[in-house]
Amino acid sequence: MTATFFANARLIDPVALTDSIGAILIENGIIKAVFDGDATPPKGAVVIDCGGHCIAPGIIDIGVKVSEPGERHKESFRSAGRAAAAGGVTTIVTRPDTLPAIDTPETLEFVERRAQQDAPVHVLPMAALTKGRDGREMTEIGLLQDAGAVAFTDCDRVVINTKVYSRALTYARSLNALVIGHIQEPVLSDGAAVTSGKFASLRGLPGVSPMAERMGLDRDISLLEMTGARYHVDQITTARALPALERAKRNGVKITAGVGVHHLTLNELDVADYRTFFKLKPPLRSEDDRIAVVQAVAEGLIDIICSMHTPQDEESKRLPYEEAASGAVGLETLLPAALRLYHAEMIDLPRLFRALSLNPANLLGLAAGRLAIDAPADLILFDPHAPFQLDRNTLLSKSKNTPFDGAIMQGRVLGTWVDGNRVWEKS
Repeated sequence: MTATFFANARLIDPVALTDSIGAILIENGIIKAVFDGDATPPKGAVVIDCGGHCIAPGIIDIGVKVSEPGERHKESFRSAGRAAAAGGVTTIVTRPDTLPAIDTPETLEFVERRAQQDAPVHVLPMAALTKGRDGREMTEIGLLQDAGAVAFTDCDRVVINTKVYSRALTYARSLNALVIGHIQEPVLSDGAAVTSGKFASLRGLPGVSPMAERMGLDRDISLLEMTGARYHVDQITTARALPALERAKRNGVKITAGVGVHHLTLNELDVADYRTFFKLKPPLRSEDDRIAVVQAVAEGLIDIICSMHTPQDEESKRLPYEEAASGAVGLETLLPAALRLYHAEMIDLPRLFRALSLNPANLLGLAAGRLAIDAPADLILFDPHAPFQLDRNTLLSKSKNTPFDGAIMQGRVLGTWVDGNRVWEKS
């Protein structure tokens, strides 16, 4: 394979936390060399002049819903893969909340085959923690792990039975399997459409207290202290949950946490006059919560930023707010939305990519997520300052349910490489 030399690049290194001008040489799908400042390309190499734009490790997005099997009209591996490549996401870690749920090795193998055939990016599947995501009987975690499952989760369905949950966590610990949990207390959260407060009351919408998140986290931390399992919170969205997370980490609990980009960049007031594209799970929070969570990402308390990509068709969203389905697509908007934090000077680019690339790679034991010799050549080239107005109809996802429709955003992906092969080029 011909070597490729990226010249005149702004290198975003999430390991060293540096942002500097340099060059990168890739060959045979891996990074062969990283240069500081000006460098001369080797003879015969294909030279790409980056024009001073940023090169960073490809984004690793944990918690992407691809609606195969069961709801292919909402999202397929082909459409999700193309959307990911366009958004600078080189690895998608898929959720098992499909129809049927991915809870057997056979279903998992179907997903892996379809992904390998259709997606231009890496696809790593998660499997359900309990059969049918019903919270009653744990899945064959060992067999699913052997079949390729990288983590186990019931997604937004909380396992209410603590005996079942503790057994599953204990078994997962014996296999060093990662469990991903959703920490909303399920009874308080049932039927809620927004976060409780004055705004919810004015709109006449059923709300849930932010304490539901804290209560869910406290319960799961107790179970982790009892079982010793490896655990990742899919989303922490409230200030009230942060002290408990900090204490658990300080006390040696094997816990990491993520947050969806929508909760970092939007707040409860964006719901405005019942705009269902802003209906998410958990619901959007107060501005104080948003600021606290952004600070937790910048400080490293929250480890990972994800898109929480959840495609919904028009029929699911064009309903009264209470009845509309939750969720938003995010593969193509993850980077420009996250860059809002950079432009607001709330987080620098190396720390942003620590949360987008390096920490997800470390959590899953991947060699990607870094600009280092012998690391996979999964790279993105982007202009963090390029402005554009988002038109949801131009998104490559089959579903178009984005809260950013019509928004002015900054940050364009110019090229995406997976294993050294270019899978996206901005036209």
